[in-house]
Amino acid sequence: MSDSKFLRGTMILSVATFLSKFLGMIYIFPFVAMVGQQGLALYQYGYQPYTILLSLATLGVPMAVSKFVSKYNALGDFRTGQRLFRSGLFFMTITGFIAFLLLFLLAPVIAGWIISNPDDLNGNSIADVVFTIRMVSVALLLIPAMSVFRGYFQGFQSMGPTAVSQVVEQIVRIIFILTMAFAILYIWEGELGTAIGFATFGAFIGGLGALAVLLLYWKKRKSLIQKEAEESTVDYNITLPSMYKELISYALPLSFVGLAIPLFQMVDLFTFNNALMASEQYSQGEAETAYGAFAGSAHKLILIPVAIATAMSVTLIPTITNSFTNQDKPLLQRQITQTYQVILFLSIPAAAGLFILAYPTFAVLFGLEDVKIGGYVLRYYAPAAVLFSLFSVTAAILQGINRQRYAVFSLVIGLAIKGVTAYAFLYTMGPIGGSISTIAGFGAATAFNGWAIGKFAAFQYGKILKRAVLIIFFTVCMTAAVLIVKEGALTLFPLTSWRNALFVELFSVIAGAGLYFILSVKSGLAGIVLGERFSILKKPN
Repeated sequence: MSDSKFLRGTMILSVATFLSKFLGMIYIFPFVAMVGQQGLALYQYGYQPYTILLSLATLGVPMAVSKFVSKYNALGDFRTGQRLFRSGLFFMTITGFIAFLLLFLLAPVIAGWIISNPDDLNGNSIADVVFTIRMVSVALLLIPAMSVFRGYFQGFQSMGPTAVSQVVEQIVRIIFILTMAFAILYIWEGELGTAIGFATFGAFIGGLGALAVLLLYWKKRKSLIQKEAEESTVDYNITLPSMYKELISYALPLSFVGLAIPLFQMVDLFTFNNALMASEQYSQGEAETAYGAFAGSAHKLILIPVAIATAMSVTLIPTITNSFTNQDKPLLQRQITQTYQVILFLSIPAAAGLFILAYPTFAVLFGLEDVKIGGYVLRYYAPAAVLFSLFSVTAAILQGINRQRYAVFSLVIGLAIKGVTAYAFLYTMGPIGGSISTIAGFGAATAFNGWAIGKFAAFQYGKILKRAVLIIFFTVCMTAAVLIVKEGALTLFPLTSWRNALFVELFSVIAGAGLYFILSVKSGLAGIVLGERFSILKKPN
């Protein structure tokens, strides 16, 4: 696959994923204004178990199907991928139904784990948690089958269907969430638990919108895909058992690695409230407010810089598989280098900015009511953005070179560290303990992935380390500028109103982003990192 096509595919999914994440962040602001941090915590109680069951139901299908189809298409066998697509739709419908039943029936048990000693006068009730989990579980009847469509299109290096369907799914879901929450709370004067439950049902409604998009793409391209299958130069005649054996060898590691962030969040889901309440320093309501700020508000913010990594990890699977299958080592090295550079170039300054501007950022986006706890949590969670990004792409690289088990092993290491430290850190450090344990776990997992890539892809890190030193130096300069501007702005505009917080945020961001841009362009770093499409940013000879 050519560099230009790699960049084009990455760009399409990058833009779509960023837009999807951006929309996913934007809607949180009016949503939190309606339901508060405790309502957001209740929303997360439903979505976290749903995310785990969804990942288990799909078994990493989008990327696995993408890798499988890309491999056999490169060998000239289009029929095998088509047979996988047809049987996969049936199989994923069945697994989705099983996942729905599990989540629906186990909702009372899960609710008891989340809040072991409920204080109904000060926090969410067990009944509301059960209702929320059951409402979101319905989406499992639909979403898994869609993953086959997305993976099949990606196997042809066609990222458009996935990109458009993601954006449409998010838009439809958000409109439903905000409309239902507003109608139940302010028109019908209903209960908070009812509003949150119906809001989570938006996952199913959004899925319907995405499925409509994918079916339109399929209808448009079906004849062309059929023609390619008929013109296949070879047919390996793989039996369905053999086909699924190979697919599962891809899918299980992909599924597990895709669960990285949800699994870490699941640990927090079952430890956060219980640990804080056990410390006797937080009531249920205070613990849930902190959890909403951590798992809802702060997490949404740090996922914005992670969006580019998510997009790249999806694109990397088929492209690196092609390079690896064709033994094109120079292309493989360039793809890995380019990916590392882009991730570091974007995520390091973004994380530093969130760290320095945690309080005004939280105040602008979520209001002043919970800014003290929200800014505190966001500041210590911000560095995780870099590790989330790096883990995503390094795991994708290992999958592309058929070293999936190392990506799985690294995640096991990270989860073990997270599991061992989460409760103790929360109990002793308070709400930031969840952030610290997450950073420790992802740091270890990412370091292991980096070692494995160097060993099995014979990748040399010299160039990346030089780029990283320069990026960190520019980030330090940016951080110094932001600190000076922020402290100066705070003397004129203390954080006593939303307007003041906005002024502090704008002045600081403009100063920091402007300086980082100037330094990276003048040095030629921006042009080198972002590739030939941004050659205008390269330093003149």
